[in-house]
Amino acid sequence: MQMNPLTRRNMLRRTGLLLGSASALAGIRSVSRVAAASTPTPATESKTPPLSKEAMAALDAALGGKKGSYVENEGVYTTPLPRNDLKVTIKGEPVPIGFGFGGWVSMKRTVDGESAMLMSDTVLLQEEVNPLISAAQDHGLQVTAIHNHFFYENPRIFYMHLHGMGDAAELATKYGAAIRDTKLHPSNQPAAAASSGGRTAKEIFDLAALDKVVGLTGKVNGAVYKYVVGRDDLRVIAMGAEVTTAIGLNTWAAFAGESDAAHIAGDVAMLEGEVNTVIRSLRKHDLEVVAVHQHMLEEQPRIIFLHYYGSGPALTLAEGFRAALDQLGGKGKQAGG
Repeated sequence: MQMNPLTRRNMLRRTGLLLGSASALAGIRSVSRVAAASTPTPATESKTPPLSKEAMAALDAALGGKKGSYVENEGVYTTPLPRNDLKVTIKGEPVPIGFGFGGWVSMKRTVDGESAMLMSDTVLLQEEVNPLISAAQDHGLQVTAIHNHFFYENPRIFYMHLHGMGDAAELATKYGAAIRDTKLHPSNQPAAAASSGGRTAKEIFDLAALDKVVGLTGKVNGAVYKYVVGRDDLRVIAMGAEVTTAIGLNTWAAFAGESDAAHIAGDVAMLEGEVNTVIRSLRKHDLEVVAVHQHMLEEQPRIIFLHYYGSGPALTLAEGFRAALDQLGGKGKQAGG
């Protein structure tokens, strides 16, 4: 039996169907790729090998004998670097150094245990920024961010994030050498000012009421009350190391001042898709967005940090902080909770 001839119309129809099917399949694949790329990797139990006692001792020695603290479940050793030499005011009112003017340096091993990572957030006067850039790069460290955290502060303060990879003891030596001639080095810092009978945050604020609003438990640091919230819903890898709460992947809020006339300042760690919902929530609660930026390079997934500030009754400020936490994938769950 003779077959029907393949007309030009039939050819076009069949070709269109084939192309349509191919296009649809390509579209499905494209959507799948986008969905996979935009879906954050959930947090898992850390497999980071522990940092050796020798590595911690090397950092202690590089910082003039100042000792840090070790968070065992994250494998992170951190030494605080407060700028006790500074007297900072915001809108003309003095604020404690613990309100947001304390830097730090941390070390941990990479997931494969073959190397170590060093990260640091440094608190600098404007004239100190470029000398430290040169010193850090001269000693093999990377500058990953430079930015402000505040408005209205006097003197003007900038924050520089430093990063290094390699042998832990060598990293400690490089970092100590890079900051040796700066005010960051503990040997160049005065002792923290004695409280001289000043009130602590426990006496200034109604801590139980603040905790109820925020839904978390903070910590008292002199006249400052501070909340730190991890991103346990995420697993972030940078340069082969897991970036966790104790090495900078956190959201925080610090309260200072008086209960009815308080200051709040903090930082929010966000996925890119969370940035504008957090901004909208903060502004609805009259909190000021101060900066939006990165702290790291080459991390996966990409993390954006937002700094904010506000003044007013402490409980009202706490409501704004809680509202911002509610925009995050982890819903502001207590670090380790």
